[in-house]
Amino acid sequence: MKQLCIHAKEIAIIKGQSIDTARKLLRTLKDVYGKQPHQSITIREFCDYEDLPFDVVFNMINRGKI
Repeated sequence: MKQLCIHAKEIAIIKGQSIDTARKLLRTLKDVYGKQPHQSITIREFCDYEDLPFDVVFNMINRGKI
């Protein structure tokens, strides 16, 4: 099964940031997309916000390149 949501650890690796900065970005994304704290951010939402190619990020996460 493919992973559809992104986690702070993966964001930190992709962007080369600390885990705390990645968590802050996740909170920002939840505000932007009107999500509640228990809801997840999808890889697509992250890529749209950061203007990153979805296919590349999706494949990195699901092929274990991170």
